[in-house]
Amino acid sequence: MALNVYEGLFIFEPDLYAKEADAVSGQVAGIVEQLGGEVLLSRLWDERKLAYPVKGHRRGAYWLAYFKIDPSAVKDLTRQFQLSGSILRFLILHVDPRLVDTLVEHAKAGHKHAGTHAEITDEEPVSVVEAVLEEEE
Repeated sequence: MALNVYEGLFIFEPDLYAKEADAVSGQVAGIVEQLGGEVLLSRLWDERKLAYPVKGHRRGAYWLAYFKIDPSAVKDLTRQFQLSGSILRFLILHVDPRLVDTLVEHAKAGHKHAGTHAEITDEEPVSVVEAVLEEEE
């Protein structure tokens, strides 16, 4: 069974997240592990105002997760996330195997490196994906 790596971005219901942060955020890891996957990284990305109301909420807690799971389980995973009452929205993307380590390390760094690229150089900022692909060429 070949496992693929996926990136998931979740928007949690803010009031519920504020009251029970560990329980709400633990749902992501619980669902992934229940379906035979492994969580590589799971952390709060940011809490911010939404561009438009979602299910009556104007704010949301954004949660970022990287996980390995069998591609055949992604449909069940998506269904479980849809049924969760605390997840307002979510997006799951397949990660190119060449980018996994770089993306996970970048996510671990969090806000420590936010904005430092523009301060170091006068060049246009380069995304993590573009930088990795350029290095491999």
